[in-house]
Amino acid sequence: RRNPMAPALPPLTPHAELALLCRTLHAEGYDDHLSGHITYRLPDGTLLVNPWGLTWDEVTASDVLRIDLDGKLLEGPWTVTPAIHLHLEVHRARHDVVVAIHNHPRWGTIWADLHRVPGVYDQTSALLAEDPALHDDFGGPVNDAGNARACVEALGDARCALLANHGVLVVGADVAQAHQRAVVLEWRCRQAWHVEAVGGGVAVRPEVHKRFAAPFDHVSLPGLWEAMVRRELRRDPSVLG
Repeated sequence: RRNPMAPALPPLTPHAELALLCRTLHAEGYDDHLSGHITYRLPDGTLLVNPWGLTWDEVTASDVLRIDLDGKLLEGPWTVTPAIHLHLEVHRARHDVVVAIHNHPRWGTIWADLHRVPGVYDQTSALLAEDPALHDDFGGPVNDAGNARACVEALGDARCALLANHGVLVVGADVAQAHQRAVVLEWRCRQAWHVEAVGGGVAVRPEVHKRFAAPFDHVSLPGLWEAMVRRELRRDPSVLG
């Protein structure tokens, strides 16, 4: 390829990447008011996290907090979510995880409420290489360490999970991968709900799904994260501030 796919992004700090992930996923339906949190593991083992009291569409790079693996605030102006236990348990259990996302998006939460995994009915839904794990026992909020640990145990080594009567949990090795998985999971849940509401559909054959998803499992769909970042920077460049 002689030409670039699109204009390059400006240099982004990890704080800016986390703020942009909040913004871009809010646009995809990860928008349950003050609920939801994202962590980003730094090379020194500490975590960046969005603050509790800000909605995802207003977070800026300077709002992002830094905490240790006990949830203690190390840097930042705001309050750490009391539900941080979920992320602490994820990062303790999964050393491959750099970015962890939890929220209650509309369509993913519907399937979590049903205690069912949605089918794969279209090409975009097939970008997620495997079915989400299903945690089918709601024990209460994840500000309880035991409940948080049960959710992480249900996630196992999967890429994402539906948390019964609660929401979703998505993990990735970098921001672009976590973004793609979160976007595709919500797309898949929405499409499956509509298809089944009409009266059922014809799912993508499992072998086709597996073959189609394979190239995008470890290398994110080229240009997707960058395009959504450019869209957010056009909308509100103050996110980098």
